[in-house]
Amino acid sequence: MEPTKDQTLWMYQKMVTSRRFEEIIEKIYLEGKTPAFNMANGPIPGEMHLSNGQEPVAVGVCAHLNADDVVTATHRPHHQAIAKGVDLKKMAAEIFGKKTGFSGGRGGHMHIFDPDVNFACSGIIAQGCGPACGAALSRQMQGKPGVAISFLGEGAVNQGAFHEAMNLAGVWNLPVVFVIEDNAWGISVSKEDSTAVARNDVRAAAYGMPGFYIENNDPYAIFDIAGEAIKRARDGKGPTLIEIETYRLAGHFMGDAEGYRPEGEKDALFKKDPIPRMRSRIIADGVATDEDLDAIERKAQSQVDEAIAFARESDLAPDTDALTSVFAA
Repeated sequence: MEPTKDQTLWMYQKMVTSRRFEEIIEKIYLEGKTPAFNMANGPIPGEMHLSNGQEPVAVGVCAHLNADDVVTATHRPHHQAIAKGVDLKKMAAEIFGKKTGFSGGRGGHMHIFDPDVNFACSGIIAQGCGPACGAALSRQMQGKPGVAISFLGEGAVNQGAFHEAMNLAGVWNLPVVFVIEDNAWGISVSKEDSTAVARNDVRAAAYGMPGFYIENNDPYAIFDIAGEAIKRARDGKGPTLIEIETYRLAGHFMGDAEGYRPEGEKDALFKKDPIPRMRSRIIADGVATDEDLDAIERKAQSQVDEAIAFARESDLAPDTDALTSVFAA
């Protein structure tokens, strides 16, 4: 399955938008945190997990989705949120802790919720697997359209929540696709030191579903396999597990010294940056020209700039909001 011209350019645009968004977030996040790093300081306090390098996973999958489909994502969610079509201004405001954010600034960047496009994420490892099954089951029981996608990291497959969800998906033949982003590192622990199998796609057989492994962070291969898996789910043929080799170009979080990486690893990964690679292929395939892609990049930058300005200019929620939207005995 090959993407059409429109789908190809859509994927490129979303990848660039995600990268530009995170480049600006990275700069602003560091405001007030130098020379001595303190994550409590600056306009964006707390942890920050960047997804730069992993953009192909999000666009290759989400190119097949619509607003009726559900996505549950991880603590590293920006690329997935942007590919699913969340409101960029509200997402930026939420990250800044502003009252114009999705949750009034309460959730921050690890807890983005946009009900208009059925997107949610969580900072709890493997937490999205169960809700994705629930969303898929609700559609199955009501005879409604829509599939569910659960994104998770390769480290999350060692959590019980993942295996419980896989089992239920297999038993109930749910229209759900589990997508593992294998960036080789669970925080600072390598996959080979934490996981008994070299590839997690082999786990699919234990739960009665097909499994696929996609190498080289390739958006075209991801589009192909994800398209087949999502069609299978829509046709009532049940769940699929996909593991995708991808690359985390940043640390686990902003401020991560990354001393656990072997010497030369990051330099090698930057040489495989998926955005310039995709740009080169688009031009080589005659899908678009340099000028066309320059225009796409300018538009993406403009959208990001507008979102950041909206977040910067929005008001913080009043202190009294700390006592609202909470549960009390």
